Amino acid sequence: MTELSSEEIHQIKGSECIVQLNLPPLKPKLKHDARLGLLIYDPLRQKFVALTPEEWVRQNFTSFMQRSLGYPSGLMANEIGIKLNGMTRRCDTVVFNRQASPLMIVEYKAPGVRITGDVFNQIVRYNMVLKAEYLVVSNGLQHYCCHVDYSTLTTRFLPQIPFYKDIQP
Repeated sequence: MTELSSEEIHQIKGSECIVQLNLPPLKPKLKHDARLGLLIYDPLRQKFVALTPEEWVRQNFTSFMQRSLGYPSGLMANEIGIKLNGMTRRCDTVVFNRQASPLMIVEYKAPGVRITGDVFNQIVRYNMVLKAEYLVVSNGLQHYCCHVDYSTLTTRFLPQIPFYKDIQP
């Protein structure tokens, strides 16, 4: 497995995986493995993972959350397993509060996947287990965030993804 140089990364930009997103630019660590193909380093999981279009969105989005919105990496986790109706499912990213309770669930789709009601239904099902206060869906081009108010049993869409300091008491 060899780490790619900046020149090699530049050559593969424009591939189906590495596309320009509606997020600040990311300088990823990429490697090529003869057996596994192109890999990207996930700092939250502390390992290289297969580079897919959805993974590209995840890495760019979690970087944006940390660098631009102040989300602490120590309170974020990727690929969190949950049990839902007796089946194991994986939440793309979960953000925790300082009490280690789920605060936000983020669901990613590839840039070519439209954000539809089905995508929101998926994250709502995950939230039946985690009971997070914020739900975010992104395909890297469009980002949606809603706040769940459990006291009034209402949900409202927010105009933008909030800063961590504004949602963590």
